[in-house]
Amino acid sequence: MSAQQQVITIDDISADNAPAIYVAGGLNQFFDAVKAEVTGEVPDLKTAKGRARIASLAATVSKSKTAVEKPGRDYLKRLKEMPKVVEADLREFVTKMDNLRDATRQPLTEWEEAEQARKDRHVDGIQAIKDLAVFEEPPAAIHAAKIIADLESVEINDSWEEFLAEAAQVKDQTLAKLRTLHTERIQYEAEQAELARLRAAAEEQAQRDRDAEIARVAAEQARLQAEQHAQAEREAAARREQELLDQAAATKRAAAQAALDAEAAAERQRLQLELQAEQARTAAAQAEASRVAAEQRAEQDRLAAIRRQEEAVEQARLAEVARANAAADEILRQQQERQADVAHKSKILGEAKQALIGMNISEELAKAIVLKIARGEVPNVSIQF
Repeated sequence: MSAQQQVITIDDISADNAPAIYVAGGLNQFFDAVKAEVTGEVPDLKTAKGRARIASLAATVSKSKTAVEKPGRDYLKRLKEMPKVVEADLREFVTKMDNLRDATRQPLTEWEEAEQARKDRHVDGIQAIKDLAVFEEPPAAIHAAKIIADLESVEINDSWEEFLAEAAQVKDQTLAKLRTLHTERIQYEAEQAELARLRAAAEEQAQRDRDAEIARVAAEQARLQAEQHAQAEREAAARREQELLDQAAATKRAAAQAALDAEAAAERQRLQLELQAEQARTAAAQAEASRVAAEQRAEQDRLAAIRRQEEAVEQARLAEVARANAAADEILRQQQERQADVAHKSKILGEAKQALIGMNISEELAKAIVLKIARGEVPNVSIQF
């Protein structure tokens, strides 16, 4: 009897022929026939047809098991006098059939597990590439450049098998994101450096202003000292003039005394002494006038020099402040433009997401769809900003 005929016989088991079938060892013939059928060929796991054939053979075992088990269960209900024998035989048969089914399918199961593990490795590799562009906080430009270099060194070749195209696309997309991030970080760090430079320049200007104030105070002190010195000179000149006058007065007194002895001689001496006194006063006045004029010229020159220095310092400070303010304003303007652009794009993306939610799509899925379209990951679809 062939395996195909035996399968038909199994399908034809009924209550009428059950007493001849469900006896001790009576089911071995069915097991042997099914085993012979499913082990009589070795399908090729490398082909879809071969793998389908293994699945079919395993299903045949399950079908044959059911064809034998169900009538046997029905027969057991009627054979109360021998339930233990039939139950033991059925249990043994079912166990062997299950084992046979599992053993029959084992090559396919192992192939499927190996195939799934192979695919998982590629999926994990692609996800690892995507994760290179995911950060809790934006990295420094030099770190982003290192990640780009590492990713560029990842080879996309035949080792990726059927995931080659996806791996290449993900690598290109991730590199594009990282390069954009690298450019943004370079600009951000340059702006921060410029701000630091401006702050340092402002501090230097403030220091120069403080130095200028110190110089002004020192100049004022020098002016006061010069005035004090001039006052001391004036007082000394006055004392010298008074001494000359006192000397002249003393001479006059001596002359008057002498005049008692010789009036004519005394008169001549008086006139001479008066002339000397007048000359002394004239000389003292001229000396005082020359000193005052010299002091005035020196003070005017000093004040003019101080004014020129203060004007130059003020002009330099105003120019530096104007340049720093212009640079800061430009940086602020660029930041505001970027913030406005981000807000505008966020508004457009939010409106697109709400439209999808209005089509009974979950918020999480709607958000994912909008982001993929915005990143250009959906062919022939785009969002106009």
